[in-house]
Amino acid sequence: MIKTSANAPSDNPLRLIGQVNRAFARIVDGPLRELGFAIGQLPVLVSLKKVEALSQAELARLAQVEQPSMAQLLNRMERDGWVRRVPDPNDKRSRLISLTDRASERMPRAKAVMDATSRQALAGFSAKEKEQLAALLLRVNANLDRIP
Repeated sequence: MIKTSANAPSDNPLRLIGQVNRAFARIVDGPLRELGFAIGQLPVLVSLKKVEALSQAELARLAQVEQPSMAQLLNRMERDGWVRRVPDPNDKRSRLISLTDRASERMPRAKAVMDATSRQALAGFSAKEKEQLAALLLRVNANLDRIP
C-alpha cells in the first residue's frame, strides 16, 4: 500500500502524482520567477523552443488548456517580452507565436533549475527505476487521454 506524506495509506497513487507536481512547482517557482518566468508558461516556452512557431490553437492543444485561457497567457507573455506574434506565411489572416530572443537567452537557465530539481527529486533512483517510472507515467497519461 502506498503511504502519503502524512503517512496515511492511499489506494490512489494519482493523488501522489498531484502532490509531487505541487511540491516540484513550489520548489522551482522562486528561481523561475527570478528569471522572469512563471511555471504556467513552461508548456508554451518548451513547445516553442522545439518548433519555433505555433498557432494559438496548437499551443492550447499542446498545453491542454482552453483557447481563452491560452489567449490570456499569451497576452501576458507578449507583454512581458517572452513571445511575439508573427504573420503566418501560409494564412495571412492568422498569426503564429514564437519566442523572443530574450526568452531564448533565459531558457537555458530555467532548464537548469528544472533539471537540478529533477535530479534532487530522483536522487537514489537507478537508471532502470527512472525508466520504469517514466514508462508507468506515460501509460497513465495515455489512459487519461482516452477518456472523453
